[in-house]
Amino acid sequence: MSAITRHGTHPRLPVSNAVEANGWLYVTGQVPRDENGELLAGNMTAQARLTLNNLVKVVTESGYEMKDVVRVGVWIDDPRDFADFNKVFAEFFDIEHAPARVTVQGSMVCDCKIEIDAIAYKES
Repeated sequence: MSAITRHGTHPRLPVSNAVEANGWLYVTGQVPRDENGELLAGNMTAQARLTLNNLVKVVTESGYEMKDVVRVGVWIDDPRDFADFNKVFAEFFDIEHAPARVTVQGSMVCDCKIEIDAIAYKES
């Protein structure tokens, strides 16, 4: 039987920030919330950067590195923001360690422009 480790919790919901099992790390969708839990108002560039910084924080606090990220799921509310998002995404992932990615348009549950989840893997 494999061990399952939960990393961090949501302050108001029964959700872990990430769950690790057999070398796989599943990161919950991150949004542009600051350290006080407030959503960042602003353009896609600012929201994408904060969302990706939040993703980096969860990944690294769980003992992984961004180069371990193998898949990213991205939801954006306005497809016209796709190019701005891609510019910011390239700041966090280089070509050598680029994950597989899906990007779709979606209605956000909270008042933001973007949500990103991820799956990472590293050998034990």
